[in-house]
Amino acid sequence: MEEKKLDINSVIGFILIFGILMYMLWQNQPTPEELEAQEKVKQEQIEAERKAEELDQIKITKSNDFLVGTGLDSLQEIAVKNKLGAFAYAALNTSDKETVVESELLALKFSNKGGYLSEVRLKKFVDYDSLPIYLIKNNNSLFNLNFGTTDSRILNTKDLPFKPTVTKNGDITVISMKLKVSEAKFLEYRYELKDNDYMLDFTIRSQGLNDIINSSQAINLDWDLKGYRHAKSISYENRYTDTHYEYEGGKDDYTGARDADEEIEDVTWIGYKQHFFTSVLLTDKPFKTVHIKTENLVEDEEIDTVFTKQFASKIPLELQGGELNQTMDWYFGPSDFKVLDQYGRNLDEIVPFGWGIFGWINRYIFMPLFGFLGGFMPYGIAIVVMTILVKILLSFVQYKQFLSQAKLKILKPELDAIREKHKDNKMKAQQETMALQTKAGASPMAGCLPALIQLPVFYALFQFFPSAFDLRQKSFLWANDLSSYDVVANLPFHIPFYGNHVSLFPLLASIAIFFYMRLTTGQNMQSAPQQEGMPDMAKMMKYMMYFSPIMMLFFFNNYASGLSLYYFISNVISIGIILVIKNYILDEDKIHAQIQENKKKPKKQNRFQQKMAEMMEQAEKQKQAQQKRK
Repeated sequence: MEEKKLDINSVIGFILIFGILMYMLWQNQPTPEELEAQEKVKQEQIEAERKAEELDQIKITKSNDFLVGTGLDSLQEIAVKNKLGAFAYAALNTSDKETVVESELLALKFSNKGGYLSEVRLKKFVDYDSLPIYLIKNNNSLFNLNFGTTDSRILNTKDLPFKPTVTKNGDITVISMKLKVSEAKFLEYRYELKDNDYMLDFTIRSQGLNDIINSSQAINLDWDLKGYRHAKSISYENRYTDTHYEYEGGKDDYTGARDADEEIEDVTWIGYKQHFFTSVLLTDKPFKTVHIKTENLVEDEEIDTVFTKQFASKIPLELQGGELNQTMDWYFGPSDFKVLDQYGRNLDEIVPFGWGIFGWINRYIFMPLFGFLGGFMPYGIAIVVMTILVKILLSFVQYKQFLSQAKLKILKPELDAIREKHKDNKMKAQQETMALQTKAGASPMAGCLPALIQLPVFYALFQFFPSAFDLRQKSFLWANDLSSYDVVANLPFHIPFYGNHVSLFPLLASIAIFFYMRLTTGQNMQSAPQQEGMPDMAKMMKYMMYFSPIMMLFFFNNYASGLSLYYFISNVISIGIILVIKNYILDEDKIHAQIQENKKKPKKQNRFQQKMAEMMEQAEKQKQAQQKRK
């Protein structure tokens, strides 16, 4: 292959071409006179553009009469003035930051844009994952005043800048957030925070705005909140998350776990309850109407959900002499009966102790008793001791119930004989059965009434334990939190209605219920007389003996372990009481002898028994008449 060599003639050619180009550029460069002329033209162009911009600004200023003489010197400020009108003063004299204030119990942040609480942290509590409890954070809450102005604008305070002022007066911190028209004219949100209090004084007032706020248009206060999840079981927490309110001079109500869309009148407070924590807006002068909405945000309980429910309230406000002056209060704190009750404003109704006699039993018996026991012993032990005391008090009821069943068991042969004798005349069999039971003092109603007496106590405690704030994050044995479910094993899958874990207290309670029902159901089946249809009844009672524990196991697997602990101890004690009554107290021979003595004595029927007998005779006559027609 031929080797390539450098061509000297080509090199000389490139050098000559480069030299010619440089010479031509030097010859064609502008003279100093030409450079001066170019600079002059450039300056004239800049000056012309500046004059055109000033002319445009003058035209904009003249087209807006309210801007004449204001001295505004930027298009941005002009745009703000066009949008906000009189409130542009606030936009040009405040900054979009947050104001931070703390007390012994609360850590608060106020947004200068909107003037509302942008963050509320309860300093004494943490959630199930040991994270701080926030009721408000990261824009989960909206507080907005919507109103019209006399120059035909519709404004929302959430978009407007407020100027903060924080002053300290002893143990009270005053936070004033002002939306200013001028130094003498403003809309103010005023908060007063006490060092050791969950309640904040809150006032909305205006000064000098009677010629700015349009009194002919509605002024609406919007308060929205998206509730954060705080508990381990989202389904359990959501069951006790709802809107509570007081209306018509002291009545109280709540929406329950369902979605709600309601309008209520004469409202004195609205509370967004998140099971163990609550946000409440109270007013000194009742709101005439409030439109409330509650929406469930939990679509799938198997997913790690952040929020529980969406709350919203729309509240029309009224002007007084052309100005706003609404004195209110905020409560941000625990749903603790003792804390809420001390304010004396019916806030304790937020704690769902039940209605009527059930609430009465919880408020005046179980709450004081449990508080007393919990004052000097662990709360798990307090539950056990309270259960023992309740069962001792109700033991006489169980005795009456078991005595009635024993009497019916002794009478069973005679009752069966009556039914066999009158197997073709059921009405006659029923009449003689009632007569025999009345003489022997062994009415089936005597066994039902004691059971009915226990129902209020049973239901009251069912309401009490899920609402007892003192149980929150208190441990006992293997349960880390008596207000939530205990876990002894996690499952690699999810069982519908049960969950993905195994709780031991519900399992123990279910076993105890099974043996309790086996004792009581067996006694009932032995005392039940044999007649048509009774084999089916016996089967149903037998099925219930198995079905009830299974239902208990599934239903309570996600419930508070404190409640399951109560049912476990309660049923164990009930089993013990029944065994003692059966083996050491009741003597069937003595009961049989007493029944025979009672049968010899004339027994006068009461009005109820007489009425029942008359009805049965009348029904028998009607039946016989129908048979004759056939």
